[in-house]
Amino acid sequence: MADRSAPSCHLRLEWVYGYRGHQCRNNLYYTAAKEIVYFVAGVGVVYSPREHRQKFYLGHQDDIISLALHPERVLVATGQVGKEPYICVWDSYTVQTVSVLKDVHTHGIACLAFDLDGQRLVSVGLDSKNTVCVWDWRKGKLLSMAPGHTDRIFDISWDLYQPNKLVSCGVKHIKFWSLCGNSLTPKRGVFGKTGDLQTILCLACARDEVTYSGALNGDIYVWKGINLVRTIQGAHAAGIFSMNACEEGFATGGRDGCVRLWDLNFKPITVIDLRETDQGYKGLSVRSVCWRGDHILVGTQDSEIFEIVVHERNKPFLIMQGHCEGELWALAVHPTKPLAMTGSDDRSVRIWSLIDHALIARCNMEEPIRCAAVSTDGIHLALGMKDGSFTVLRVRDMTEVVHIKDRKEAIHELKYSPDGNFLAVGSNDSSVDIYGVVQRYKKVGECIGLSLSFITHMDWSSDSKYLQTNDGNGKRLFYRMPSGKEVTNKEELKGVQWASWTCVSGLEVNGIWPKYSDINDINSVDANFIGQVMVTADDYGIVKLFRYPCLRKGAKFKKYLGHSAHVTNVRWSHDHQWVVSIGGADHSVFQWKFVPDRKLKDSLHIAPQESLVDSNSDESDSDQSDVPELDSEIEQETQITYRRQVYKEDLPQLKEQCKEKRKSAASKRRERAPGNSIRLHFVHGYRGYDCRSNLFYTQTGEIVYHVAAVGVVYNRQQNTQRFYLGHDDDILCLAIHPLKDYVATGQVGRDSSIHIWDTETIKPLSVLKGYHQYGVCAVDFSADGKRLASVGIDDNHTIVLWDWKKGEKLSAVRGSKDKIFVVKINPYMPDKLITVGIKHMKFWRRAGGGLIGKKGCIGALGRTDTMMCAVYGWTEEMAFSGTSTGDVCIWRDVFLIKTVKAHDGPVFSMHALEKGFVTGGKDGVVALWDDTFERCLKTYAIKRAALAPGSKGLLLEDNPSIRAISLGHGHILVGTKNGEILEVDKSGPITLLVQGHMEGEVWGLATHPHLPICATVSDDKTLRIWDLSPSHCMLAVRKLKKGGRCCCFSPEGKALAVGLNDGSFLIVNADTLEDLVSFQHRKDVISEIRFSPGAGKYLAVASCDNFVDIYNVMSSKRVGICKGASSYITHMDWDIRGKLLQVNTGAKEQLFFEAPRGKKQTIPSLEVEKIGWASWTSVLGSCCEGIWPIIGEVTDVTASCLTSDSKVLATGDDFGFVKLFRYPAKGKFGKFKRYVAHSTHVTNVRWTYDDSLLVTVGGADTSLMLWTYEMEGHRDSRQCDSEESDLDSEEDGGYDSDVTRENEINYTIKALSTNIRPMFGIKPHLQQKEPTLDERPPVSRALPQPEKLQTNNVGKKKRPIEDLILELVFGYRGKDCRNNVHYLNDGADVIYHTASIGILYNVATGSQSFYQEHSDDILCLTVNQHPKFTNIVATGQETQQICQPMVALCNSSQKEMTPYKISLVRADVEQLEHSISRMQATAPSIHVWDAMNKQTLSVLRCYHSKGVCSVSFSATGKLLLSVGLDPEHTITIWKWQEGAKIASRAGHSQRIFVAEFRPDSDTQFVSVGVKHVRFWTLAGRALLSKKGLLSSIEDARMQTMLSVAFGANNLTFTGTISGDVCVWKDHVLIRIVAKAHNGPVFTMYTTLRDGLIVTGGKERPSKEGGAVKLWDQELKRCRAFRLETGQMTDCVRSVCRGKGKILVGTRNAEIIEVGEKNAACNILINGHMDGPIWGLATHPSRDFFLSAAEDGTVRLWDIAEKKMLNKVSLGHAARTVCYSPEGDMVAIGMKNGEFIILLVTSLKIWGKKRDRRSAIQDIRFSPDSRYLAVGSSENAVDFYDLTLGPTLNRVSYCKDIPSFVIQMDFSADSSYLQVSTGSYKRQVYEVPSGKQLVDQAVIDRITWATWTSVLGDEVIGIWSRHAEKADVNCACVSHSGINLVTGDDFGMVKLFDFPCPEKFAKHKRFLGHSAHLTNIRFTSGDRYVVSAGGDDCSLFVWKCVHMPH
Repeated sequence: MADRSAPSCHLRLEWVYGYRGHQCRNNLYYTAAKEIVYFVAGVGVVYSPREHRQKFYLGHQDDIISLALHPERVLVATGQVGKEPYICVWDSYTVQTVSVLKDVHTHGIACLAFDLDGQRLVSVGLDSKNTVCVWDWRKGKLLSMAPGHTDRIFDISWDLYQPNKLVSCGVKHIKFWSLCGNSLTPKRGVFGKTGDLQTILCLACARDEVTYSGALNGDIYVWKGINLVRTIQGAHAAGIFSMNACEEGFATGGRDGCVRLWDLNFKPITVIDLRETDQGYKGLSVRSVCWRGDHILVGTQDSEIFEIVVHERNKPFLIMQGHCEGELWALAVHPTKPLAMTGSDDRSVRIWSLIDHALIARCNMEEPIRCAAVSTDGIHLALGMKDGSFTVLRVRDMTEVVHIKDRKEAIHELKYSPDGNFLAVGSNDSSVDIYGVVQRYKKVGECIGLSLSFITHMDWSSDSKYLQTNDGNGKRLFYRMPSGKEVTNKEELKGVQWASWTCVSGLEVNGIWPKYSDINDINSVDANFIGQVMVTADDYGIVKLFRYPCLRKGAKFKKYLGHSAHVTNVRWSHDHQWVVSIGGADHSVFQWKFVPDRKLKDSLHIAPQESLVDSNSDESDSDQSDVPELDSEIEQETQITYRRQVYKEDLPQLKEQCKEKRKSAASKRRERAPGNSIRLHFVHGYRGYDCRSNLFYTQTGEIVYHVAAVGVVYNRQQNTQRFYLGHDDDILCLAIHPLKDYVATGQVGRDSSIHIWDTETIKPLSVLKGYHQYGVCAVDFSADGKRLASVGIDDNHTIVLWDWKKGEKLSAVRGSKDKIFVVKINPYMPDKLITVGIKHMKFWRRAGGGLIGKKGCIGALGRTDTMMCAVYGWTEEMAFSGTSTGDVCIWRDVFLIKTVKAHDGPVFSMHALEKGFVTGGKDGVVALWDDTFERCLKTYAIKRAALAPGSKGLLLEDNPSIRAISLGHGHILVGTKNGEILEVDKSGPITLLVQGHMEGEVWGLATHPHLPICATVSDDKTLRIWDLSPSHCMLAVRKLKKGGRCCCFSPEGKALAVGLNDGSFLIVNADTLEDLVSFQHRKDVISEIRFSPGAGKYLAVASCDNFVDIYNVMSSKRVGICKGASSYITHMDWDIRGKLLQVNTGAKEQLFFEAPRGKKQTIPSLEVEKIGWASWTSVLGSCCEGIWPIIGEVTDVTASCLTSDSKVLATGDDFGFVKLFRYPAKGKFGKFKRYVAHSTHVTNVRWTYDDSLLVTVGGADTSLMLWTYEMEGHRDSRQCDSEESDLDSEEDGGYDSDVTRENEINYTIKALSTNIRPMFGIKPHLQQKEPTLDERPPVSRALPQPEKLQTNNVGKKKRPIEDLILELVFGYRGKDCRNNVHYLNDGADVIYHTASIGILYNVATGSQSFYQEHSDDILCLTVNQHPKFTNIVATGQETQQICQPMVALCNSSQKEMTPYKISLVRADVEQLEHSISRMQATAPSIHVWDAMNKQTLSVLRCYHSKGVCSVSFSATGKLLLSVGLDPEHTITIWKWQEGAKIASRAGHSQRIFVAEFRPDSDTQFVSVGVKHVRFWTLAGRALLSKKGLLSSIEDARMQTMLSVAFGANNLTFTGTISGDVCVWKDHVLIRIVAKAHNGPVFTMYTTLRDGLIVTGGKERPSKEGGAVKLWDQELKRCRAFRLETGQMTDCVRSVCRGKGKILVGTRNAEIIEVGEKNAACNILINGHMDGPIWGLATHPSRDFFLSAAEDGTVRLWDIAEKKMLNKVSLGHAARTVCYSPEGDMVAIGMKNGEFIILLVTSLKIWGKKRDRRSAIQDIRFSPDSRYLAVGSSENAVDFYDLTLGPTLNRVSYCKDIPSFVIQMDFSADSSYLQVSTGSYKRQVYEVPSGKQLVDQAVIDRITWATWTSVLGDEVIGIWSRHAEKADVNCACVSHSGINLVTGDDFGMVKLFDFPCPEKFAKHKRFLGHSAHLTNIRFTSGDRYVVSAGGDDCSLFVWKCVHMPH
């Protein structure tokens, strides 16, 4: 029996023995039904202890390793391992899948947890980042993901008492997560001094932010918030593996074998030591506990499950056990009883009862067991051991009979002979020993054969005379028994019957091996002779059922999943009722029930197993033997490839690669693109040859279909077409919405897209992409129109279900290896669908993010045919499919109930009607059926005879193959394979509406010399004549014997020449198409054919064998041959006189021949242009050099044609582009207009005789397209479909210094800060100190050490400062940010930003409040205008690169510093980890927050690397648009409340400055930037954009656009760099407002209430002009406002309009309020305009302070009044400033080396001096006011005696300073000066002599008046461990002398105790500044700290909070 079909019986899993306790925890729970759920191998098990019954969940394809129970305790989530692991959520009651979550994790899913209400699920991956994901599991949607930790995570849990909070723990960490928006933000738990940093294994959350966790050492750690508050020591003796919370409290289980119960406050209740109970044993270790009421479930490492009743806790009940460690290989079945014996590497042998499903005996041996056998009488059990010995036991009491060791290597197989006399033992040293059973197992023989490898399988013959063996090499050998001689003569074995068959090689089992493979992965076989079936076990975890015997390779089978990796052994039970299989690594024993086929027939209701898995199922479950041949058409179709060498998506990259070429070209001035344009007018063609059901009536009775890359809406009354041109490659499928108004089309592409568009407006509604590779071959809408299903043409034919309006993928699954033709959504249940295809019919249902498929169940009715079409019937379970053999299959649910013969040949199309069905087939017949397919009501044959007179064309043949049918409007619409669309009237007549060429490429095209007619010839072997006048139809057709590639009309239009592919050509009558003459001189394709002009005397015929033949038409003789081309001829043109022929070849040669003889001529290129050519179709030569694209290597220009006025050259190329160039197109890379409609190759283009139309043919897309030619100026307001040229204009878009600065700004990143000063040397905390004398133990006689610091003006009681609170910020980021000042609350408040702070400023009181959640500089800010979201602000920040080196540092430092000072280090490390976790928010983020209460509403982490430079809310306020600073300038749209990213797309290659939503829209927005303005539409999840078209306004050019505003009726205004404002209607420029400002228009604001527009720009104040203007709605009139700032030029960066006021933010960091009525200016906020602010000085007694900055100003600030009091402009950058001790004088040091002394009262200069050439770094008055010390970059400090008056002569200076001076401090008695320098050295000098003091003892006794040095032993603790690149820049000790504040390059302010001589001292840190703090000071009385910023030019005032007394 050589049947290769699968057996008809099957196996059903009945019981699984085992539980996975190894490497898994917390995987055992009670369900709501009091059943127990757990997993083993790849099976989820639900066990009912009451009924002793198991149910199985089989949705996984590999080991399950994690499990979570839904809070309602019915649903279970399980996660598996694998390359693409997924999570299944399933119902424990029905064991059906509810949802599948996939496509995110890799390697495996380590932990799972549901949240409190069970809506969300969190999962942790096994990848290197241990990714944490949060899912909306019902939708299968990923809500958020973040890297979890660098090391393994062991447990994760939702905090059940606080929403959006999670806790995870693992190797040496615990993390507390919060979920806001789409971002998961972790904070590391701080272990502090309470407990050791160690691995946490499990956790449980309690009320009030308390978390309990179990540690590796057996302690329980209790956390409050993120801090460890206490530990419960010794809770267990070793690691705590599991913790389970319930209503009563907590249960924990540990490695010590104990289970402990605790109450809700974690007070101990009781302990149960399982090792001490009667079932216990020494190494018992608990892996999982579950406490419910009075029952406790315990799972152990050794695969046991115990149930403990609390009040009888010493009697645990063992409800499940299995083998544990090591592999499980030994399996034997009892010969007469339903028992199975197993033995494993855990050294135990166990006997299982297959009826009671229980373990009935167990015995432990000395050695691991590898094989087992039971004697024929069932008395002895023989076990083969790993060490080469074997043992025989008595079965009844497991006592040993004998133990024999004859071999060194493991025994792999042993078997008793059928007569019970012998035992054969096969070992790994390739020998078989025979022992006599009766002789107490004495060795009686040995098989010595040719076996070179270990013995794997053995079988005895029934008469016990022969033994066959298999070895590891796959050899099969035979031996005579019991002697052991090898049998070599095969004749002898002819009649041998085998008692059993367990061998894997041999004729009878050939079929178990795949056809073409020699792999050795089948571990075990066992044949059931009676049932004629056998089972196999392999290395992939699959148990298979084959027929037996099974002779031919590659037999079909049924397969069963469940085991994880290797199934090591499989056996039938003695009565063949069961199959037992055992798993190697999963230690489990599976028991399968055998269901023979007679039972199957009664049980049709056994549904086929659902598969979530694509484990090559198609190769196996296929129940048929080899399938019949495919129909020729279908076969042809399956062979079409839709792959492209280059996809349109690749163009941008290709252009990038050609950058160099672009640069060289861009330097030359190039011709403009032509002014004229073309518009697609009509398309002949319909794609039927490889598409089905792609033709429909719309609501209005128009017809929608597709051809090439065009969606066509055809009006049959007017014979006109409208086009959807959104696709850029072949459309392969089309579906219509149930309301018949929208259409979905899917195309070819690398990442192919589906467009849903409106047939009325032809506008796209949604674009779906991202999931289909190569193309989309089938789409279908659901009955409610909300969903769309699609199928891809990738190798797996992926099926995706979409919510198309939102553009969201709902679910996806791999469909099939073979092509799928159709997908249909069930009209009654939108969660169900069917797909049909080659040998494929599948029923799917949606489960979360996956789809679960069942194969159609054919039963005994036949085989799975190839299905071509399908529809649903009138109830939800009825479905109908059409097969490739002409049958219609009728399905109920998944079962085939009958088939009906419908057509001869395949049924290609089906359509369901209200009462019945209509089908169409290859036989060209349309059949109408009743609603049950009982009767065929009517048939229509498509025949020429039936054609009605109104037909637009001719039918090519009778009975064309029908590919699409649709009904409506009383007609049947039919599409054929030949590209015809017909309308069949119900009464019979047929009208032909549209037609095109059939399959095959179209190349030949000729237009008539004086009529609107053209001819085409194609590979489909037809020549066709088309009418181009409005009747648009095919006039004539003629079949040819061969396909053709070219044709040409004679000059008077009477004759038509056609070149064919076999080298022949014919001339036919142009009217009747009858032959006039034909020739054949060539063998190769005729590629071009041309009549000479004038009388048409000659005919030139070019062929692919490199020759042109010239014929005399009159005499029909060949008169010349043109030789000399080195490749095939591509194009030919005659000159006007008919004497010269121009030829192009495939080698890109341009050659000239003289006619008629064909003599080759050489003509210089200048002369070529002067020759008058009769036609120009050449693509070579200097006049068309510009038509070759930049990426000319990849693509060819295939055709060109010149208009008769020689102005415009049209070209067609291999990318499907039709382009228009100005002629001549000289110079490389000319500019053009480009049109997409053809798909890949445009093979030919021709203008009609009067240039009114351009005709193009599209190669493989078979279409003929007509384009109308539109002159410049005729251009209606119709939108132009053209795309402008590839290259952006080379004219730069203008220049302005401010724009350039903004564009080039290099955003620095705090985490990677470098030092702002050029310091060198060894950092202080790394310098080695020599021990000084002082470090000897002090002697009591010595005087007490004096104060380090003179403490002035502080009361007697010194109170340390414990905190700083931000009170005021002076600064606004205007220099490089825009549109970032807004009114809130009707102008009562103003919101703006500086550094990383958002500031809300109250106009009335001047008070400020702050939003401080950003971790880096804010770059943009916007306010939500929708009344529902008042005061909602979005801010976008700069990126933080991740600081991995810092992390590494902290870990290594932990290791190195363990011995000493661990407490201090720990503090610092944790501190650091905090900052890192803050900085690890790698991606830049957008925060949406409430301006009034500063609550964060959402954080959006985006992948705009570098930062977010623009944000904008949509009209409804629900969407947020952001623009990145990454190289692509990505544009992203968010649903900010959910934190969901809706759409994202690269914006532009150059900087985008602003993108804003139209104020009335949620889908339309505009982006502007460097030479860029784009109009965007959000369609579903896709962003579609149009470039701004400059149209023909007086030579407008694209400038750099800086700002945007909006008007009614789709008007858009953009402000340019030149000061003009462009006005756009839709995307076309209609007007320019010239010089709206003199300089760049930086900002525009649209007032929503009255539509007025405010603009702000850069302008010199003049009488009429102003930098701010208020315009009317159309930007016609304006009123200018001057800003009275006293600046030379005003540069406005931000405007906003409130009630009667305009708010202005300037480049100079001022925020000004301008009254609209009186134009009065009120400056609200001042700041330094340029930084860094280096100088800072606080007044000795009042709350004033001075600041001096690079912008050349010194400013005086009043803290109490919250404002700037005065400003002095110095004309040079200032570096340092200082008050005299009385506060009456101010000294200022300048960058140019000068210093100035001012009198405070009059601000008059008292004196000034310049003794140095380089910057003054610090300047100081001595405390006695006598001396002035001036420190400079010239490594010097100069002393000036002030008592000598304002001449300021230098008295002396300090020598030997090693580097530039940073800070200086005088001693309290004015006699010493300490100087800290750029080489990290501090030195002390005497005043005024300038001598260096070197005696350390003296230095240590000095009392200092101030301390601002960052160097010195007293402050060594301020240097952090992470200052490799970044420094501490400034410091200041408080007046009380007990606190110290510092500022550093990370932008942090830190508060320390003073002195801090220990390294890495503890401190508090305060963030807010950008990178680089430059200076910091306490004000008098230590009331405030003032800090100055480098990069942010801002001053922060912090209020000091003193400790209470």
